[in-house]
Amino acid sequence: MPWVPLLPPSDVIKMFQRFGWRIVRQKGSHIIMTKPGHIATLSIPNHPEVARGTLRSLIAKAGLTIEQFLDASNK
Repeated sequence: MPWVPLLPPSDVIKMFQRFGWRIVRQKGSHIIMTKPGHIATLSIPNHPEVARGTLRSLIAKAGLTIEQFLDASNK
């Protein structure tokens, strides 16, 4: 299983935005993102860091592999 880093929510949001996800609202301490044509919504916790398991789950919900997601950080 590939290693997933601890990242701040701002970095996670930027990487998902590179794949076409957009912020639609914020409810409490969670930022909600959607993508046209994609049935899932992503709920990014606005905490100091996004936990590894949470990030892994968000990546899977977005239909991405961990490698694809991490490659977006290099662009």
